[in-house]
Amino acid sequence: MKIHLLGIGGVGMSALAQAYLDMGYAVQGADRELDKGGTSETLETLRREGVKFFPEAGGAGIDGSVDALVITTAIEANHPGLAAAEKAGVRVVHRAKALAEIVNKRRLIAVTGTCGKSTVTAMLGHILAELGADPLVVNGAAVTGWDADGTRVGSVRNGKGEIAVIEADESDKSLVAYKPWGVVVTNASADHYGEDEMNRVFDAFIASSSGGPVVDGRKGLPEQNGMEQLPMPGKHNRANALLAMQMARMALPGVEPERVREAMGTFGGVVRRLEKIGERVYDDYAHNTEKLKAALVALQELHPQGVAMMWRPHGYAPLRKMKDSLAEMFVHTLRRQDVLVLPPVYDAGGTADRSVNSQDLVKAMIALDPCAKVNLAETLDEAEAFLLESEAATPGMAVAVCGARDPALPHLARRLAKRIDGKESKQQ
Repeated sequence: MKIHLLGIGGVGMSALAQAYLDMGYAVQGADRELDKGGTSETLETLRREGVKFFPEAGGAGIDGSVDALVITTAIEANHPGLAAAEKAGVRVVHRAKALAEIVNKRRLIAVTGTCGKSTVTAMLGHILAELGADPLVVNGAAVTGWDADGTRVGSVRNGKGEIAVIEADESDKSLVAYKPWGVVVTNASADHYGEDEMNRVFDAFIASSSGGPVVDGRKGLPEQNGMEQLPMPGKHNRANALLAMQMARMALPGVEPERVREAMGTFGGVVRRLEKIGERVYDDYAHNTEKLKAALVALQELHPQGVAMMWRPHGYAPLRKMKDSLAEMFVHTLRRQDVLVLPPVYDAGGTADRSVNSQDLVKAMIALDPCAKVNLAETLDEAEAFLLESEAATPGMAVAVCGARDPALPHLARRLAKRIDGKESKQQ
C-alpha cells in the first residue's frame, strides 16, 4: 500500500504518517513548508524513515501507483492534488477517516475536548503502557521518550495490545468518523465554535460510543490523592492527570489505584506543553484563550518575579474569532511584572483572509486598559530581542514561547535558553 498525505508536516498528518510506516506502508507526501524552502524536525525525521516528498504544485507524485490520498479540512477544493487524484482514480480520504480505519478495529479510547486533549492522551497512553497494556497511541503532540532518540515521530506509540488511544480533534467535527469504546471529554469552551455548539458536538460523540466508560471533565473532576508527584506544572495539568487516571482505572478495572498513581508519577511530559527548556525558558503550544491563560497562570505560580510571554497567533481566522476574548484575558491575567509580545500572525499560505493581524489584538487590549503590558514585534527576530531585553531587565523571570503551527517557535525557545543559561553560567 502507498499513501500520499497533503500537509504531511502537520501534527495530525505526521502522526498518521508514522502510524502508516509502523504498519509497513509506503508513505509519501507534500507540505507547503518544504515548498517555501523550509523544513522541520518532524519532516526530517520522516525523511530519514524513508518518506518521499513531492512539491504540492501540480499534484506531483499523485498517480496510479498511489492507493489513497489523505487530506484535511484545510485543503482547498481547487487544490491541484485533488485534481491529480481524480485524474488518476486515487481514493481521497479525510485524515480522521483514515485514522479511524486503523484504530476502530481495536478497543478504542478517544480523548476529545477544547483544551488538554494531547496531554490527557499522552498521560493515558503512558499509564496504560506502564501497566502492561501496550497500547497503540496516536496523539496530537510528541511525548517525551516516544521519538526513540529522534528516529521516529514522537506523537505515536507503536503498541501491539488490544487498546488504542487517540486524540480526537473537534475542530472540524470529523471525530464522528471514530467508533470509540471509551470516551474522555476534557472540557468545553468557545474555540472553533461557540461553547453551546461544542457541548452538542461532545454530547453526540459520547452518544455514538459503544457503551464503554465515559470520563466527562465537564461534569467535574474526581478526587484523587498523590498528585504531588506530577512532573508537569499547573492546575490544568493536575486536572488532565485526574482524567487520565480515572479512564486508566476504568479501562483496566483489576489494577490497584496505587499502581495507577505510581504510573502517573513516571510520566515524562509532552513536547511543547509547558516544556521546560533550560533553566527558565518554556516552550508551549498554547494557541487559544483558555490554553494561553492556563500556561500564563501556571508560570506565574512558578515565577513570581515575572513572566515574559511571546505568543504568535497561528492563523487569521482564529485570531479574528478570539480577539476580544484574548484581549480581555490578557488584560486581566497579566501582572504588573509580566510582559506580552506579539509577532505577526503565522502565515501558512493559501487563500486566507488577511484583514486582521496582531496589531488588532494590541489595539483591543489598549482599548480595555491604556497601560496594557503588550508589545508589538514586526518580526520573530524583533520578538526574540524583546524577550531577551525583558529578561535582562528582570533577572529570574520566566520566558515563554507560545503558539501553534510555526516550526520556528521551538528553535526560538532553544536559542533563548542557550543565551540565558550561558549568561547565567558566566555570572556564577
